[in-house]
Amino acid sequence: MKAVVYRQYGTPDVLQLEEVDKPAPVDNEVLIKIFSSTVAAADWRMRKADPFIMRLINGLLKPRKVNVLGFELAGKIEATGKGVKRFKEGDKVFAFSGIKFGANAEYICLPETGSTRTGMVELMPTNASFEQAAAIPAGGLTAITFLRDKANIEKGKKVLIYGASGCVGTYSIQIAKHFDAQVTAVCSTKNIDLVKGLGADKVIDYTKEDFAESGEKYDIIFDAVGKITRTHSKKALAKSGVYISTKQIAKFNPHDLILLKGLYESGNLKSVIDRTYPMQSTAEAHRYVEAFHKKGNVVINVQGDI
Repeated sequence: MKAVVYRQYGTPDVLQLEEVDKPAPVDNEVLIKIFSSTVAAADWRMRKADPFIMRLINGLLKPRKVNVLGFELAGKIEATGKGVKRFKEGDKVFAFSGIKFGANAEYICLPETGSTRTGMVELMPTNASFEQAAAIPAGGLTAITFLRDKANIEKGKKVLIYGASGCVGTYSIQIAKHFDAQVTAVCSTKNIDLVKGLGADKVIDYTKEDFAESGEKYDIIFDAVGKITRTHSKKALAKSGVYISTKQIAKFNPHDLILLKGLYESGNLKSVIDRTYPMQSTAEAHRYVEAFHKKGNVVINVQGDI
């Protein structure tokens, strides 16, 4: 099978399209033929070993554990292990591949029942394309986990989302509105209409105004891009307010893929896709994502035209 492989840290040029062995599922695994995957910030950071801790995770001098990047995908079940009961051949699924990455490839094996570490799989929303479904897992799971589990979001709470036009940010607006929160989105001028269209009640243009100096107090401040500090946010936090950031560690619940599926099917969630690239242009996708210009998600079409 074909996969986008990197064997040394560096610029996007280290990414090469290669023929590698096709995986085979063990008893509790499914083999997925991948139609679409994505490139996210975690991908270029792993490729570049930035921050340095990435080297401690994946090899000090060169990548040893992860050689194929991409950690979310959509495709079809091609084969199942003999112990698998939830899925059958031909099922359309979307998945988070966990810390082993591996989604920028034609095939991947994932456990029927998994975790943040091993990956997790669920049937795709029936009204989503492969591109749309592939863009849901990482951003959607992150938004739910931080807002619900870490910040205890609930009806009426005032939530500020910093970096609201990015992958996590666009889902966070929609998830916060699902919980009937009051949402203030922080983004640049060019993305104001986008975040309003996703349901933001108010928008702050960070190129013109510092949210921390606005005089408003928020129950939750969510740094969805890892760019602001707790100290900077303190002025804008209510007395019992909560600051959360994607720099913190999150543990996903596999059942939340079912929640995301339901929200998408009911029309209360949508994927924001900025650009799509063929698999052979994955390096170009990395350059675009690493430049911090993307809105929502950047999708890789693995199987060509779909």
